[in-house]
Amino acid sequence: MNILPYISNIVSNFKLYMTSIAGSEKTEVIYGTSNVLNMEIQFFSNARLKVDTCMNYTRPSLALSIESIRKSFLDAKDRGLKLRYITEVTTENISYCKELIKIVEVRHLDGIKGNFMVSETEYLAPAVSNNPSDIATQIIYSNLQEIVQQQHCIFDILWNKAIPGIQRIREIEEGIEPIGTRLLENPDEIFNHLRYVIENASKRLICSSSGGIQMVYDNFLDQYKKILDKHREGKGDGIRCITTIDNDNKDLINIFLNIGVQIRHLRNLPPMNFVVDDKHFLATIEKMEGGKIMESLLISNEPIYINHYNSIFEDLWKNGIEAAQRIREIEEGTYLADIEVFHSASRAGEVYLDLVKEATKEILFIFPSFNAFSRQNKIGAIGLAEKAATERNVKVRILMPANNLIDDTRQVSGYDHKIDIRYIKQMAGTKATILIVDRKESLVMELRDDSKTTFVEAIGLSTYSNSKAGVLSYVFIFENLWKQIELYEDIKKSHEELMTLDKMQQEFINIAAHELRTPIQPILSVAHILRSKINDSQQLELLDIVIRNAKRLNRLSDEILDVTRLETQTLELKKEQFNLNEIILNAMDDIVLSNDFSSKNLQLLYESCDILLEADKSRIAEVISNLLSNAIKFTQKGTITISVEKDENNRNDNKSWVIVNVKDTGEGIDVNILPRLFTKFASKSYQGTGLGLFISKGIVEAHLGKIWAKNNVDGMGATFSFSLPIDIKNDKHNY
Repeated sequence: MNILPYISNIVSNFKLYMTSIAGSEKTEVIYGTSNVLNMEIQFFSNARLKVDTCMNYTRPSLALSIESIRKSFLDAKDRGLKLRYITEVTTENISYCKELIKIVEVRHLDGIKGNFMVSETEYLAPAVSNNPSDIATQIIYSNLQEIVQQQHCIFDILWNKAIPGIQRIREIEEGIEPIGTRLLENPDEIFNHLRYVIENASKRLICSSSGGIQMVYDNFLDQYKKILDKHREGKGDGIRCITTIDNDNKDLINIFLNIGVQIRHLRNLPPMNFVVDDKHFLATIEKMEGGKIMESLLISNEPIYINHYNSIFEDLWKNGIEAAQRIREIEEGTYLADIEVFHSASRAGEVYLDLVKEATKEILFIFPSFNAFSRQNKIGAIGLAEKAATERNVKVRILMPANNLIDDTRQVSGYDHKIDIRYIKQMAGTKATILIVDRKESLVMELRDDSKTTFVEAIGLSTYSNSKAGVLSYVFIFENLWKQIELYEDIKKSHEELMTLDKMQQEFINIAAHELRTPIQPILSVAHILRSKINDSQQLELLDIVIRNAKRLNRLSDEILDVTRLETQTLELKKEQFNLNEIILNAMDDIVLSNDFSSKNLQLLYESCDILLEADKSRIAEVISNLLSNAIKFTQKGTITISVEKDENNRNDNKSWVIVNVKDTGEGIDVNILPRLFTKFASKSYQGTGLGLFISKGIVEAHLGKIWAKNNVDGMGATFSFSLPIDIKNDKHNY
């Protein structure tokens, strides 16, 4: 808390003469130098316990050089009074402060402006002139106890904030700066601090508007040359500068380039101008137009600020364009296109919102997911677009994937009446939000992690451009998608005809599959009877071929029928209560006896876990068998591990869930297959139909569960998982 202005207000309130009506208590202003001195001497004489003094950096010299004041301090010390003195110890008054420490306890406080003395019964506040050597010509006196107590409180606050004078003297003599952050608002103090920092710098990192560069040229160019001379001698890191270069300031930039300053152009500068080196950080929000020195300057030598803004500068530097290239483009008339890459998501967010704010004609959005839309709605982008549409008649259009939450969002915000939205199918390959403003500027923000809830966490690299060719390419993409949606709406009009045709096709497949099963069953039955009566090994081998292929035909017909039932939503579930552990063990036994498993160097692992389910026992067994068969097919050696776990918080529906995982160490899921893994015929294998995972997905979802898969993080194999509610007997679900 900065209490110095508060002290100044207290002093100002007593500059008028006042006499208290409370008897001998009074508050008054005494005029004249001799009267001021006499009052101070009398003040010391009246004190019995203590004297607390707070004076600016000009007063210690007078306290020692004016004999009557010095004698008053010494006399008070001899009488055993507690003497405390707050001032600003500087290089100019350090010798006086050393002498003063021998008499009183001195503490240092940066920038102290107040001048007052307070004893246990009296208060004095001399009005100090601008000339440091002058004695005050007037002084405020008060023995009003309320005022005295208030000043005691103020002094104690200052005393607790101050550091020992001996410590500050040592820091000055050893060239150590006290660690701290403060705001300078005095023009002379700002100028002197700037000069001091520049003269002691071995490097400078500058991020500033053109006005700041002009200010340096007008006031500190010689000091900059000295830093660069040292750099050429191998001392220090020189000077780097980030600014916006245009036709108006290119000549000024050339001057700095010629003396050795490294400069890069950045179109979108941060809202704050700052300078940082190894020991100091300086910042202002002023533009310093025309090279005017700032009226306020934040200064700090705290390592946390220095390190933070060093890092910010380096990020900005990476995105900048070399000044020589930028100037060459300006002079050749080819500088109209700016392309910047933002590594910082927060910086991209600032540019994003600025572009939406500045739109005058048109704003086009393409969102890769509903989550992306939701995040950017939270940071205010959609609200700004709505404002642009309402207040400036800007045409706003949005392309985004449909989501069942969209209706609720639109209802809350009310923006749907002002913004034209069309919904596209979410594409797995689309990983960026695209913003196009007035068909002149674009910002492409790559999606790093769509599961994150905040913009900064979700966004990766972002690219800004005002290149005509690049921007119009994005406009073409947008318009093309917009028209495709129109076409899609037309196609939907003939949807009933297509549904009828599809139904006929499904009926045909259903009949064909049933007809296929009719001859298979007697073939299998007769083949098994013959096998039990034949002893000839060659005949048995031939008969095994018949049986194996008949079983494949039977399995194919079952799969075709299952697919038909799933697509026509006629799959019936025969629910019963059973132990999931039993189903898994049976599936493992069947797999171990199969030729595919016995012909490979595989180990099957499972830790028993008793969980009762209310579901279609045979269908769940089919899912587990499909996943195990799939794992064996793509795993030549290693292990296949089955695990079962309960999840009490999987969804916000107060249900308990069981999750079954089948993990293998095989070749993993092909990246080209992964997006369509659970669709029909999604397989790169020449074995099987590619229907197993599609059917498994349908069975699991018919039980209100979910199925998913991912490649293992160690790069070895994949894990297929599905979840089921532990108790779904009361759920009504017609599939």
